[in-house]
Amino acid sequence: MCKKINSKDELMNLYENVKDLLELRKTEIEEPEKYHISVCGGTGCTSSSSLKIVEALKHWAKEYNVEDKVEISITGCFGFCERGPIVKIFPDHVFYTKVTEDEAERIIRRHICNHDIIHHLLYKNEQGERVFKQENINFYKKQERIALRNCGLINPEIIAETIANKGYLALSKVLFEMTPEQVIEEITKSGLRGRGGAGFPTGLKWKFAKSSIKKPKYVICNADEGDPGAFMDRSILEGDPHSVLEAMAICGYAIGANEGEIYIRAEYPLAVNRLKIAIKQATELGLLGDNILGTDFSFHINIKYGAGAFVCGEETALIHSIEGKRGEPTLKPPFPAVKGLYGKPTNVNNVETWANVPYIILEGAENFANMGTDKSKGTKVFALAGKINNVGLVEVPMGTTLREIIYDIGGGIKNGKKFKAVQTGGPSGGCLSEKDLDTPIDYDNLVEKGSMMGSGGMIVLDEDDCMVNIAKFYLEFTVEESCGKCTPCRVGNMRMLEILNKITDGEATLEDLEVLETLALTIQDSALCALGQSSPNPVLSTLKEFKDEYIAHIVEKRCPAGSCKKLVNYRIIKENCLGCGMCARNCPVNAIYKTDETGKNPRLNAYAIDSEKCIKCGTCVGKCPAKPKAIVK
Repeated sequence: MCKKINSKDELMNLYENVKDLLELRKTEIEEPEKYHISVCGGTGCTSSSSLKIVEALKHWAKEYNVEDKVEISITGCFGFCERGPIVKIFPDHVFYTKVTEDEAERIIRRHICNHDIIHHLLYKNEQGERVFKQENINFYKKQERIALRNCGLINPEIIAETIANKGYLALSKVLFEMTPEQVIEEITKSGLRGRGGAGFPTGLKWKFAKSSIKKPKYVICNADEGDPGAFMDRSILEGDPHSVLEAMAICGYAIGANEGEIYIRAEYPLAVNRLKIAIKQATELGLLGDNILGTDFSFHINIKYGAGAFVCGEETALIHSIEGKRGEPTLKPPFPAVKGLYGKPTNVNNVETWANVPYIILEGAENFANMGTDKSKGTKVFALAGKINNVGLVEVPMGTTLREIIYDIGGGIKNGKKFKAVQTGGPSGGCLSEKDLDTPIDYDNLVEKGSMMGSGGMIVLDEDDCMVNIAKFYLEFTVEESCGKCTPCRVGNMRMLEILNKITDGEATLEDLEVLETLALTIQDSALCALGQSSPNPVLSTLKEFKDEYIAHIVEKRCPAGSCKKLVNYRIIKENCLGCGMCARNCPVNAIYKTDETGKNPRLNAYAIDSEKCIKCGTCVGKCPAKPKAIVK
């Protein structure tokens, strides 16, 4: 595979020679003679020892003398993180969940040697039925994987598998069959909008960069994914790095750039390592570097590490960081398409945006545009997290409702709790309530509701979450991550946080609430960059949807969700107390004592809590065996 490819014909010959690599993964046979085992190699599963599962599978395949009967490899994230580590066996397409290293021997002995499916490793649906195939699991039924098309299918560390699934054929197509103008027109017709948050039309952005006269020009991949709970971009880079490299080269050809930079967090070691492998392999094959496929087009890609500053997700701050300067945003215009990296025309897109580009070029703009809504075409990847049964990575057509994502795909709220809100768009987004569940998700609908798409974080909240506390959590993050360049963001957000602290401490007045809203609107209108301008969104959206909770904190000195410690007092209902003493034995500060009164058990005395000593840790509630609980907030 190290021989350099010097023409389109050589690439097509290679594709024909390697496409059978995925044959076992693309056919379906119930009792095959040969198997392929794919083990999830994303960050979530590797942290649960999935790489040890790979080694154990190889060991037992050798022990049972079936090495020639089975191929074993890692792959990217399957998305169903709640059920990882995941092992999928082809070509019978059996989908095993929550696999451990100890199960490796059983998989080889029973499944590979004897065609015997291991039922306890299969996913159990809501009806208690075991589900054999991935596509029959509710989590996957409404998904449409475009950006994630290779994740869970190919080994991201073997370029031959990427090519076997048509990798780099889109680059070949644009170099030999399309002019730069035609490439930009195809991206424009697709309706692809930037998946990094703002949703700016990608084709228009490329057109602006091409129109700029200055040379050289640059292409940047923004992989600085810093939203709490977000892992979309990281998973794409871990599972399908070549799609991003190919897309950047296509953009370079379209706008007249010969150099690309991938700005990625140093905290993503697995993604960084797979990017390095991918760049090395693509360069050796002649798919990156000088005179790609024997043409006069050259494109080189470098990796630049970020230090974890959230503000560097903003494109001008990111550019300054690559230049070795402090990561601070600058006022626009001029936009990077005119004056970007080193003062030259630059195009910046995020990872998910890039991942869609080869698909659009190969399958056609119309195919992509047929998915989604009128103004938001295609699909969107979301990191579904929080109080949800099926935590994971999902990709759905634009226009899918929140209810479908949370209940049909996400499996509903954990522990049978009541849905309260969903926070979209990370620290820059807002909270949507139950009345918004049937809202079709697209860029414009979310903004209209007071939130935003963002990069795709989606955190589900239940009845135990305090919305004032949620707003405070995101504002604490923004205050910590602000670059401090402009006064509205640096000072205004700190003042808002002080007011939120007063509210959750039970020390605020209604006048403070008015000041909070005024501050939020002022910052929104006057901050320098998108980080500052959107930082009040969690406050404004919770004020709009859950103002009664703010009022309860201020007027009644009560947290309706019972999560603000200074507004909570634990007490024991003596009628429900069993007198068992579990609460007292587990109290870390000895704040619980036995009284002279009897409770539910007339033979034993009930217990009580000394509110002066109580630190409100909630340990007693968790240890209380009474049903209903004897200890309440």
